[in-house]
Amino acid sequence: MAARAARAWLLVLAALLAALPAGARAGEPTWAESDRGLIDATVAAMPAQRPGVPDLYVLGVAGDGQEDVFRNEVLHLERVAAQRLGNGGRTLTLINHPDSLDEVPRALANLDNLRYALAALGRAMDPDEDLLLLFVTTHGSDDHALAAVLPPVVDEEIRSKDLREALDAAGIRHRVLAISACFSGGFVPELKTPDTLLITAAAADRPSFGCGADADVTFFGRAWLVDGLNRRVDFIAAYDDATRAIARRERAKGFAPSLPQLAAGARIGERLRAWRAGIEPGPPVPFKAPAR
Repeated sequence: MAARAARAWLLVLAALLAALPAGARAGEPTWAESDRGLIDATVAAMPAQRPGVPDLYVLGVAGDGQEDVFRNEVLHLERVAAQRLGNGGRTLTLINHPDSLDEVPRALANLDNLRYALAALGRAMDPDEDLLLLFVTTHGSDDHALAAVLPPVVDEEIRSKDLREALDAAGIRHRVLAISACFSGGFVPELKTPDTLLITAAAADRPSFGCGADADVTFFGRAWLVDGLNRRVDFIAAYDDATRAIARRERAKGFAPSLPQLAAGARIGERLRAWRAGIEPGPPVPFKAPAR
């Protein structure tokens, strides 16, 4: 299985390398220009913000395109937002995956696109009423950097300072930030605010589990995004369920505890209650991984 996966990725990389000169021909848009066009078109197609109603805007970021698992989770997030959380299609995704360059065009997950996407959402939102759910899923390092990788197109790191600056610059006040990555608890000190709910898949000094070439969904993605939010439309209650499920799974496999983290600002709870009071949750959304 590993050998077949490696050969498949070599073919993908060869195709990407072959495509590089095409973006550089005179008169053709660069990848950056194409990505901004995709972001602008997606945001322009969203329903307008509703005065007096707390609307939920969603940004999903799949950072490492060398494994399907991160793309899978963000695609599932799209369905959850529309069908379960009732956000009316106010969802934008940045996905590093070969499909994003061809079969299913998506803006790539890099720092420039993250800043641009947050700024576009910030202009669409009412900062006093609306909420943003930002879900980032990727590999994380022990020095607290998130991988943004799709060779040979993207090779970057995103750090907590980058995220905080982009969110602040966008003027987005009410934030639900879910970071699914190893060592993601290291993002808590920089990102917490009175108007932020911050959830991470692991403590600052712990890995999380469930990625890999053969994986469909990570431990955290399954426990919080899939099972937790299918039980109840409450991000904190889903986190409580998820931490218990993850702990059981880690014990069964003999893994060291990942110790997911939650930091809730003093004011975010009131905004979340107002949002939940204004929606009619849809039915649970089963997880289905795209065909490999």
